[in-house]
Amino acid sequence: MGVVLLAPCCHSLLRSVHISFCICTLYNLHILVELIAVSAGAEGPGYDYSAYTECKYHPEAPLYNGGVLVDRSGRIPVAYHKTETGVYAPAFLLYNLTETTRYSFSCWVKAKGTGSALVRATLSAEGSTLNCIGTVLARSGCWSFLKGGFVLDSFSRSSVLYLQDVDEKMTEISVASASLQPFSVEQWSMHQQDSIRTRRKRAVTIHVSDEQGNLIGGASVSIRQSSRDFPIGSAIANTILGNKQYQEWFAERFNAAVFENELKWYATEPEPGRLNYTLADEMLEFVVSNQIIARGHNIFWEDPIYTPSWVRKLSGDDLRAAVRSRIESLLSRYRGQFVHWDVSNEMLHFDFYEQRLGSNASSEFFRTAQQSDPLATLFMNEFNVVETCSDARSTVDSYISRLKELKNGGAVLEGIGLEGHFWRPNIPLMRAVLDKLSTLELPIWLTEIDISKKVDAQEQALYLEEVLREGFSHPSVGGIILWTALHPNGCYQMCLTDQSFGNLPTGDAVDELLKEWETTEGGLTDEHGQYSFIGFLGEYKVSVVAGNKSTETSLFLSRGGETKHVTVHL
Repeated sequence: MGVVLLAPCCHSLLRSVHISFCICTLYNLHILVELIAVSAGAEGPGYDYSAYTECKYHPEAPLYNGGVLVDRSGRIPVAYHKTETGVYAPAFLLYNLTETTRYSFSCWVKAKGTGSALVRATLSAEGSTLNCIGTVLARSGCWSFLKGGFVLDSFSRSSVLYLQDVDEKMTEISVASASLQPFSVEQWSMHQQDSIRTRRKRAVTIHVSDEQGNLIGGASVSIRQSSRDFPIGSAIANTILGNKQYQEWFAERFNAAVFENELKWYATEPEPGRLNYTLADEMLEFVVSNQIIARGHNIFWEDPIYTPSWVRKLSGDDLRAAVRSRIESLLSRYRGQFVHWDVSNEMLHFDFYEQRLGSNASSEFFRTAQQSDPLATLFMNEFNVVETCSDARSTVDSYISRLKELKNGGAVLEGIGLEGHFWRPNIPLMRAVLDKLSTLELPIWLTEIDISKKVDAQEQALYLEEVLREGFSHPSVGGIILWTALHPNGCYQMCLTDQSFGNLPTGDAVDELLKEWETTEGGLTDEHGQYSFIGFLGEYKVSVVAGNKSTETSLFLSRGGETKHVTVHL
C-alpha cells in the first residue's frame, strides 16, 4: 500500500521553516530521502497494461511494487513541493533520470474538501519542465487512478515529480500506491514485439501430402501475404480522382481510407436541400474497386466554424428537423458502405448542437444513426486526448466520462476515435492513455495521425515511426489512419510524398513499417511433411512444389491462440 499524506503536519512544518521539500510518511518525518537508483538493462519487468476508471474506496497496490519510488526501508516516501503559486503539492524526489529511458508513472489520487478536481502530474527536471505527464479527475471520498509517463531530453541529476490541481486551488490532494518504472529503449521495443506476436500474428503449420495421404518431406513451400487483417490507411481528398499515379500509389500500400472533407455537412449540403454527393460517390467507387475499407467522417462537427452557415441560423424544431434529415440522407445513401461513422466530432472542445438542442442531443444523433445504418460502427472522435494531457478539455478522464454519459443516455456508441495530431510524441503517456481507454472495452482507432510541420522532415519521420509502432503494438488499437491527403499545395501538416509521388522521409518510414508488418517466406517441409511459420494476420497465397507436381491454395489467418493447421494435397 502506498503512503497517504499527512497534510496538516507537513503544511505546518513547511510554513514554519520555509523549505521547499518535506518528506512525510505514516511513520517518519525526514527532510531528504535517497531513492534507489535502478539502471534499466536488457532484462526487466514486462509492461503492465492495468488501468482503472472507476473511483475506489481503497486504492489498488502499486504497479511494479512501486518501481524506483521505493526507498531502502521498502516504503514509498511522498514529499511536498512548493509551486510558484505558493501551493504545496505532493511530490516525489527523483535522481539520475536519463534521456535513454521510458518512464511509466502511476498512482491513486484523492481530493479532500471538494467534489472533484482535475489533478495534473508535472515533472520539473534540470533545465526543463514537463508540464503534464498524466492527469486524473480526483474525487473526494474515493481514490482515482492516474496513469502517465515521460521521456526526458537530457540527463537530470535531480528532479521533482509533483501533483496539483490544474485550477491551482488550495485543494488538499492525497496520493497512494505511487509507482515509477523505468524501461530501456530495448525493453520498450521488446514489449511492443511481444504484444505484436500475441495480437497481430499467429502460428501456422502446413502439412503437405500426396493424394493417398503420404507425407512429403522436402517439398518447397512459398508463402506470400496478399492482404493485411489490420487496417492501415490514410485520408484522401478529391485530388485522387482522375489521378492514376496517386490511385496506384495509394492502393499499393493501404487497405483503409477516410475522406478528408468530402462527406462533411458543409460539403454535401452547402445550402438547405441542395444535396451534392458527387465527389463522395466517385471517391467511394475508387476505394471499393480496390478492396479498401472506408471510414465515414463525419456526420456532425461540433465546431460552429465548420457547421454550414444556414444551419447556424436554425434553432428549435427547425434545427432538429435539419439534423435528422442530415443523418437519414447521408446514412441511407451509403448504408453498409462505410465501416465507421464519426457521429460527433470534437465534442469535448465544442458543443454547438447541445447548446441549441439540449444536453441529450448527441445521444439522439447516435440513436438515429444506428437506425439508419445498423452495420456501421459509431464513433466519437476527438483531438488532444492521446497527443498530450495539457489540454484540460480533453483529458483521458473527461473523454471517458463523456463516452459513459452518452452510453448512459441511450447512445449506441461503439468506438473511440483518437485523432493523433502530434508535435513531439510522449510515447509512455500515449500508451497510458490507451490503457485507460481500453477499460471501456470499445474499439479504439487512431483516426488522423500526423506530425506537426513545425519540426523538420527527419524528425517528422522519427516521431511518426514511434507513434505507428506504439499504435500497432497496443492490444486495444483496432486500426490506424494517417491524415496525409495530398493537395497541390501540400498536406494539412504532413505529407508522405512529393507531388511526383517520390517518398519523403515520412513515406520511407511508412513503407518500411508496412514491409516489416507483412509476412513473406518459404522453405522445405521436414521429414514429417510439415512447414511452420508465424505470420501476420491476413490472407495468404501458399504455393507448394514437389517433383513435377505443384499446387496453390489460399489461407486466411485470423486471430487465435492455437496454431492453425492447413493440409495441402499434391
